[in-house]
Amino acid sequence: MPIVPDVAASGDQDDDRGAARPSGPPFRDETPPVPPVYPAQKPQEPMTGAPQPAPAPQRKSAGRDLGAAIGVGVGLGAVIIASLFIQKAAFVGVIAVAVVVGLWELTSRLEERKGIKAPLVPLAVGGAAMVVAGYVRGPEGAWVAMALTALAVLVWRMTEPPDGYLKDVTAGVFAAFYVPFLATFVALMLAADDGPRRVLTFLLLTVVSDTGAYAIGWRFGRHKLAPRISPGKTREGLLGAVTFAMAAGALCMQYLIDDGSWWQGLLLGLAVAASATLGDLGESMIKRDLGIKDMGTLLPGHGGIMDRLDSLLPTAPVVWLLLVAFVGSG
Repeated sequence: MPIVPDVAASGDQDDDRGAARPSGPPFRDETPPVPPVYPAQKPQEPMTGAPQPAPAPQRKSAGRDLGAAIGVGVGLGAVIIASLFIQKAAFVGVIAVAVVVGLWELTSRLEERKGIKAPLVPLAVGGAAMVVAGYVRGPEGAWVAMALTALAVLVWRMTEPPDGYLKDVTAGVFAAFYVPFLATFVALMLAADDGPRRVLTFLLLTVVSDTGAYAIGWRFGRHKLAPRISPGKTREGLLGAVTFAMAAGALCMQYLIDDGSWWQGLLLGLAVAASATLGDLGESMIKRDLGIKDMGTLLPGHGGIMDRLDSLLPTAPVVWLLLVAFVGSG
């Protein structure tokens, strides 16, 4: 997911990073049992009979180190913008590095929590090659690289005992599709003549969608969107994501994209809000199945790389496809 603050239980996200609770429940919707209070444990009445001060009302919190989150976010944003507009090849390298780190986080968590050993070496090499092939050779290159990566996963795993072969290679092919293949669509956008502006539009709309979901959900969220998957997400937050993304989409298509129109931006923003929300829910589902809050700890205040890519990955092919339909491949 892009770099926006998370929310607490009444907000629009489902984690509580930064809250040090080593003995607490792994998720906010799983409250710990309250021990019974026996008469002997009741607090004594005050001797003076003076009125006791009322407890301070609880304040909503972002649930993590907001200062660290902002600092890391600004640093990452500077690297992305600099590489995007100074040299396209440098940004391809940024995508490849993010893909490799994301694959490492995902395969590590799968092995730790489920005992699934998806082979990292062919995934990392094939994932980086997939991004480069998509940028240089277009969609055909991305598909060929994806097929070769899947084949490499199957062959690499044959060097180990057959026990667990099917689940390991299945997880490997899933990881190849989920991380590098979806990220390749960012490289496809970048390859256009106005590629940096297309990628910037993609990033802005995803960030604005998540920010709208956070702001509206944190302030007005009352009705749960998917409580069994992400108890912090609300329908009000989804409405905020749609509203913010559609407004930003109209502006981006009108002023950033060659031959773009504001009405196309409305449709683009609506699609981004839907795909970004589904991406958040998808990774929340994976993390709940694994019994973890974050995929990693590499980014202070944010979790891991995969925790920042959750809404970006499924949104990339949606934005690429709609931009091609609206203004061509460039």
